[in-house]
Amino acid sequence: MNAEAFALELLAVLVSERAELLAHVAELEQRGRQEVDYLRTEIKSERNLRTLTGDSAAMKRVRQAIGQVAPTDSTVLILGETGTGKELVARAIHQLSPRRERLLVTVNCAALTPTLLLSELFGHEAGAFTGASKRRIGRFELAQGGTLFLDEIAEIPPEAQVTLLRALQERTVERVGGSQSIAVDVRVIAATHQDLPALVQAERFRADLFYRLNVFPIQVPALRERPEDISDLVRHFLHQFNRRMNKHVQTIAPAALARMKQYPWPGNVRELENIVERAMIGAAGPVLEVDAHWLTSPMPKARPNGARGFHDVERQTIEEALERCHGRIYGPRGAAAALSLKPTTLYGKMRRLGIDRKNANGA
Repeated sequence: MNAEAFALELLAVLVSERAELLAHVAELEQRGRQEVDYLRTEIKSERNLRTLTGDSAAMKRVRQAIGQVAPTDSTVLILGETGTGKELVARAIHQLSPRRERLLVTVNCAALTPTLLLSELFGHEAGAFTGASKRRIGRFELAQGGTLFLDEIAEIPPEAQVTLLRALQERTVERVGGSQSIAVDVRVIAATHQDLPALVQAERFRADLFYRLNVFPIQVPALRERPEDISDLVRHFLHQFNRRMNKHVQTIAPAALARMKQYPWPGNVRELENIVERAMIGAAGPVLEVDAHWLTSPMPKARPNGARGFHDVERQTIEEALERCHGRIYGPRGAAAALSLKPTTLYGKMRRLGIDRKNANGA
């Protein structure tokens, strides 16, 4: 090989290495930006961990379970109704674990289409699909060395269930449109408000994925099952909103607290927080008053055939909320707020239950 040919070959190698280096730098910059965003989210969420307080036997069991599993790398499945604080349990497990110096990365499986979900979880290469103009790392890679929290895991579509199972078994992922296996060191925590064994029985959720996730289940109790904790929770929210609204409310009226302890709280702790915030907005003195009409959440109407399944009740509750809110989902007058749900969670439920989105204007 003459000197000119050697120089050209060397130049080609250097150009190729430079391109790979620039791509790696760009990936690190992207990872850095995403990590900063997640760190900001975690900092904001730390103050809410106090809502796991309470001296009820049910909450003591939850805290005991958190303490047992946090030091391990075992997969955790958190079960409980919407609004009970499943994400807070996941954050507590992460913050008490050896992985606490790394990120806790959250994915809401109900808020994404199957294609977007695969891209969010595993990332994609440039050109993998329309609009994928550059490489993007997924949540598994972003959570490297940390914890990945899969919220609303029951909503994950069948095609994504297969890919997720493979990632959990082999501890490797492949970006959408890519062929390279990437090793990942991630602790997985999943959560759902649904009956997963029933979904497995109905062949809507893979049995092997369920067993892979159900290593250490934690049942988070509904608020109506621990009314003795309401006083502590109200004090926590008073402190939180006093600081946020620059107010000086010291306590809650005894009659209001008594009504709260009798109320069934269909929206659980999230609904309690919303009620306290609503009362705080209009509070002018040191004692918080709560309008009794706020604690009369409409219950689904009974059908003539008597007993109904959970999904029938859930579907009717959502349809009635959409009707009352004239199809609106977002905003303080939307169905999501009326049901004490995140709008993305409500959309996921509507998709799963087959509720026509044309009935909702999404405003």
